[in-house]
Amino acid sequence: MQLGRVFGIRIGVSVSWFVFFGLLIFWLTEFFQRMIGGSVQTAFFVAVAGAIGYFASLVLHELGHALVARRLGIPVRGIDLWFLGGLSQMDREPETAGEELRVAAAGPAVTALLLVGCIAASVLVTGSNGAREVVLAREIGTATPAIALVGWLGFVNAMLLFFNILPAFPLDGGRIARAAIWARTGDRNRATRATGYAGRGLALVVGLFGLWALASAGSLLAVLTLIVAFFIWQAAGAAVVQGTVGRRIQSLTVSDVMDTEPVAIPSAMTLLDAQEQFFLRYRWPWFAVVDEASHYLGILRANVVDGELAAGRPALSAGDMAETDAPVIIKPGAPLESLLGAEGLGRLGAMVAVDADGVLQGIVTLAEIRRALRPAA
Repeated sequence: MQLGRVFGIRIGVSVSWFVFFGLLIFWLTEFFQRMIGGSVQTAFFVAVAGAIGYFASLVLHELGHALVARRLGIPVRGIDLWFLGGLSQMDREPETAGEELRVAAAGPAVTALLLVGCIAASVLVTGSNGAREVVLAREIGTATPAIALVGWLGFVNAMLLFFNILPAFPLDGGRIARAAIWARTGDRNRATRATGYAGRGLALVVGLFGLWALASAGSLLAVLTLIVAFFIWQAAGAAVVQGTVGRRIQSLTVSDVMDTEPVAIPSAMTLLDAQEQFFLRYRWPWFAVVDEASHYLGILRANVVDGELAAGRPALSAGDMAETDAPVIIKPGAPLESLLGAEGLGRLGAMVAVDADGVLQGIVTLAEIRRALRPAA
């Protein structure tokens, strides 16, 4: 679900976000009532502001990643919030260690600035002697709503900064470490494996802590800690596999596995002929559309053809209805491992290899990639 756009970047949330947002307000209401010592109503309004501030901090953190990535030429589809964090959706991975470092470091840099801002606000409100108490959220029963809110946001951003800079994948610190190892060794896959193993180690530590907390107190925080450990383990494990497979196929390119005689629809062909000669024959969900010189023009989807035929427009040409911005283009000489995280491969099941002149050279499908990966696995 989309909440809005910031700097043109879509901000979306999952269903779990709404559940956690409500639970966070419920927990913060009790927390702020203890700190403020006032009415439940006042504590509730501060809790709502605190929950919004927490997720606003996450959005700003991810915007740091997204804006730097966009400046480096990496397309950003949006930012998705889930119940414990956020994720910037980028169309491709950084291609150099320098890009990786700049994108990874941007988020913690924003969080550090937010923490400094909270500390500065606490100094202005309470003076230097009370600033530490405010940021550590220890003004129990005597804090004003403003001081309590600043203290909470300072504490949250301090924890986010500390946790995020740990050198373990998939945390930002792990990506920074991956960039450093990558720059030193020149081997991205080796760096990915190393930080993936570090991430698994972190997941074990967090998981053991969660089990201890669950056995000791059985609190909701313990359950959330175990969930976090699970997600870290999953992401770190995927990084280890990616690094392992990537090292074994790093000498392969797209041209090594693609179909060099791709089936494509001529742009001048009518939709009726396209359906009869291509979609009904091959039963594929989409085809590449090319002109007379085999220049790639876009893709034509089966559902688009069906819709236009049902609307009584069979004479429209394939070129007229080609989708020109589908994320399926890749260079024939690109490393095969660059396909592993390609958006088009995941969404559409195949990619089109187009040379520098825009000529369609081949199509690579998931089945072909699986055959190439099978010996490596």
